[in-house]
Amino acid sequence: MALSPLNQRRFARFKAHKRGWWSLWLFLILFVLSLGAELIANDKPLVVRYDGEWYFPVLKRYPETTFGGEFPLQANYKSPYIQELIAAKDGWMLWPIIPFDYTSINYELKVPAPSAPSAQNWLGTDDQGRDVLARVIYGFRVSVLFALALTLASSLVGILAGALQGFYGGWVDILGQRFLEVWSGLPTLFMLIILASFVQPSFWWLLGIMLLFSWTALVDLVRVEFLRGRNLEYVRAARALGMGNGKIMLQHILPNAMVSTMTFMPFILCGAIGQLTALDFLGFGLPAGSPSLGELVAQGKENRQAAWLGISAFASLGILLSLLVFIGEAARDAFDPRK
Repeated sequence: MALSPLNQRRFARFKAHKRGWWSLWLFLILFVLSLGAELIANDKPLVVRYDGEWYFPVLKRYPETTFGGEFPLQANYKSPYIQELIAAKDGWMLWPIIPFDYTSINYELKVPAPSAPSAQNWLGTDDQGRDVLARVIYGFRVSVLFALALTLASSLVGILAGALQGFYGGWVDILGQRFLEVWSGLPTLFMLIILASFVQPSFWWLLGIMLLFSWTALVDLVRVEFLRGRNLEYVRAARALGMGNGKIMLQHILPNAMVSTMTFMPFILCGAIGQLTALDFLGFGLPAGSPSLGELVAQGKENRQAAWLGISAFASLGILLSLLVFIGEAARDAFDPRK
């Protein structure tokens, strides 16, 4: 579908913002790579050739009896016993670049964990002997997916609330603003900690808790756009022609309100990642053992002698948030009506 002349100019302005344009591409490359984390960092081989047959352990679990073993348990492909069984049938295994996933413990360390970066563990291991780079890759994916889901959900709720307040005005607007003032005045982080301490949060439970407080970010912005737009001449003309309020809001006012809303979404995404990292750092975030950048920050704090933990956490979070900020700046310039 061809872009309108206005959107073509916006895209050209976004592309002209070199820092934001290249940040977008780098972020997309990193995100796509993280989506295939199992193909990059895994403690199971990608492909096994055994007795003339092809097996794909990264996609399917195979018991060790499949390769001539004795027990119907999941095969441990790093075990010399399984490797000998496969080699006995002229077989071979193709391993991913990083032969560890985010739960794998390296039992072959020559020094106590946390161990420094080496040829086997490129960013070292944490205090449980798990590969740091594998946890960074998986943690990057979890953080971005969580932030995207939270941003989309909170934006939908915030846009709906702001649209209703701005379009109908009157008591709807007054009551909405009073509620918003009270709700926004709550100490968000403390409330999240209190709610998260009642149960063991899962991905979706934590998403729901954070959605309770993150939907207010866009309400004021959308409300102002609808307050302004409802009095424009073409909106009055549509109402005079008998068009319903729902169609007027969706077809005539919302597209204009989305222009300013789009510029804030990358910054909302940054805030969501920051909140998740803070909760994980404090121990109220994702379940224990989950790949988490916040948990890596906490390990860096507890193991100050292992500088690679803190550096890895700082670098991964710094790069991720910087890319999103640069993308947001480019989007802000692209949608700026003054340009």
